[in-house]
Amino acid sequence: MQPSPFLGELVGTMVLILLGNGVVANVILNKTKGESSGWIVITAGWGFAVMIGIFTANAFGSAAAHLNPAVTIGFAVLKRDYSLVSTFLPAQLIGAILGAVLVWLQYLPHWAVTENQGTKLACFATSPAIRQSGSNFISEFIATFLLIVGVVAIGYAGTSDPEKGGIPSGITPYLVGMLVWSLGLSLGGTTGYAINPVRDLGPRIAHAMLPVSGKGSSEWAYGWIPVIAPLAGAAIAGLILRAFNF
Repeated sequence: MQPSPFLGELVGTMVLILLGNGVVANVILNKTKGESSGWIVITAGWGFAVMIGIFTANAFGSAAAHLNPAVTIGFAVLKRDYSLVSTFLPAQLIGAILGAVLVWLQYLPHWAVTENQGTKLACFATSPAIRQSGSNFISEFIATFLLIVGVVAIGYAGTSDPEKGGIPSGITPYLVGMLVWSLGLSLGGTTGYAINPVRDLGPRIAHAMLPVSGKGSSEWAYGWIPVIAPLAGAAIAGLILRAFNF
């Protein structure tokens, strides 16, 4: 199989979810080596997951390495070019589901020794700290809005001469990972900062389908928020950035 944008987005997103949800499982499932190591470990793990996911997507054929429908839609609105949407979004969703399956396999003995059903779901999908649909939507909207602004700003800096303060080639994935780490530390405490529709939807589908020992509800009543709010935040960010001629 030859590298391609579709394959790159699929494999890159799979790695993103494997490492991202993997760190969640390591911290909150019972009897893991990382049990109870805390929020900083989770947010750092997600930042590193984004970085490695981008490098993997590049290696498998996606130069854009979006790994996130919100990024794809945000840039489509910004550039008025929707040509990547039909290729990237399916690849990202498939990759997210596969990544969640791998997390389930990686931690297979730990599901049975973890009694709390909400804890098990949290290794797949997000949920709010305080369940208020309006506030939860706003939280995901703001965080994703800032994600798009941050990614565009990093890319803008990368177009400048490195000798004049621009970002050298190859540094961007590290900076995007740091951006996601920052978003998690600063804004993630309300909803778990999905900021990526397939990061939540793909694993939630996997949770519903997999024989996870002792699992409970997949909480589909909440599941629309981490899908729709990031897409809305990204689209609005794209419109505003376009008005500033980015």
